Amino acid sequence: MTFDDLTVVLKVAEFRNITAAATSLDMRPATASAAVKRVEQQLGIELFVRSTRQLRLSAAGEKYLPQCQAALNLLEEARQNIRSGSETVEGEIRLSISSDLGRNRVVPWIDQLMVTHPGLSLRVQITDSNVDFFRDSVDMALRYGSPNDANLYGFKICDVPRLLCAAPDYLARYGTPAFPHDLTGHNALTYQLRDIPYDQWTFKRSDEEFRVKVKGNRASNDGDLVRRWCVAGYGVAVKSCLDISDDLLAGSVVNVMPEYKPPVSELWLICPTRQSITPAVRVLRDSLKQHCNGLIEALHARGILFV
Repeated sequence: MTFDDLTVVLKVAEFRNITAAATSLDMRPATASAAVKRVEQQLGIELFVRSTRQLRLSAAGEKYLPQCQAALNLLEEARQNIRSGSETVEGEIRLSISSDLGRNRVVPWIDQLMVTHPGLSLRVQITDSNVDFFRDSVDMALRYGSPNDANLYGFKICDVPRLLCAAPDYLARYGTPAFPHDLTGHNALTYQLRDIPYDQWTFKRSDEEFRVKVKGNRASNDGDLVRRWCVAGYGVAVKSCLDISDDLLAGSVVNVMPEYKPPVSELWLICPTRQSITPAVRVLRDSLKQHCNGLIEALHARGILFV
């Protein structure tokens, strides 16, 4: 049981819902649920009465949590008093990030951040494979998809629309698909990981879902290369709007079949422990949220993305 666990318990009590509490704390529901269980096990009591539809404080919880809140308030006040005027943003950012988003977006953003905070240094690992925090000597990873390990901590940066893209030259030569099944007649540029191709694409329109098995003459485990092929006019690709935002805004590629949307992804900044969430991590988190949301708003404003 840690002070962070107690903070989670108080949020769950506030929302009467673990998922809502986790969302407000930028963590996965599984992580929040594990925190509640640790506190209950340490205390030897159940703080919440659970049913299939709702969650409410137990009698013990009603007695314990107000005192817990008061104690945490005192600790937070003491922490702020100690850190006031002395907390600086410095140290090494050891970050693992995917190839496309990392090279073309995030590393330039961090370069700007390092101008503002000259005490920062950067060690970046560019890879589309999942990171092993202990083997790869990194302190954080920026990844699409929420962490699948309840022991990891993270901050959700934003929801990321994905879209079907193609260069205008390609569409002029081969035509523009109007429906998902039309993609069987097009050259699909696919991403693969560990020799497993992601060649089944899913689209949604309202409540309808469409799955299409695609094929093409180019596949890679490097998302940046797939994007370059798409811009060069070699075929169609499903890409994160962040990865391909420059090309969309420049008109080098266009959003094809915008009424049919691939599943939305999530961008998360993941850390192995709570202790690894330093002032530098928090500054990076805030910077990423600002930049990513700004890009998505620009794509909406230009009519490239649709609600």
